[in-house]
Amino acid sequence: MDKKSFQFSIQYFTQLKHLTGLILVLILQSSLHAQEAWTDKSRILPTKLRLISNTLTITHSPNPNFPSLTNVSENQSTYVWKHSTTVCSPTQDLEIVEAGSFIWYSPSGWQENMQFSKETFAEKFNCKEGMLKKGNCYTYQKNYRYGNQLYGGDALWYVIAKDAQGNLYKGFGIIETENEIQND
Repeated sequence: MDKKSFQFSIQYFTQLKHLTGLILVLILQSSLHAQEAWTDKSRILPTKLRLISNTLTITHSPNPNFPSLTNVSENQSTYVWKHSTTVCSPTQDLEIVEAGSFIWYSPSGWQENMQFSKETFAEKFNCKEGMLKKGNCYTYQKNYRYGNQLYGGDALWYVIAKDAQGNLYKGFGIIETENEIQND
């Protein structure tokens, strides 16, 4: 082997070693991230949602939710799970702090999925200025999931809001997503 080939081999193996280390760090980081979302496996809720008063209602329709084939002009994915998500504040006016979802599709349990700011929530749920009014409901009409693989799992959608005094309140609702096609 000439000197140039030998140097290439050393550089190749050095880069491979660094890449392997990076992959290991990414795997460990994603594993730790999943564990951070749900630290107490003896409790059903992710850590972020515990110890907050549960006064908001969240529903999904249809639930359970089955995939159908997408219209190619609609999206490049093969499958779509079409549903809407509704949030209601039955007791008082509240300001959105955040909203989002956790997903459960493997034995590791709840993993953070999406997180909406007050502004994004206001846009998606047609909720003016991110303010929930007492007795009103707000709906994310096209809360669709797209994918190229059929897989079932559950999603726990949540909303955290605060009153004028800064007290926090939450609501959560689980949607069951299935892996059997039902064309609509």
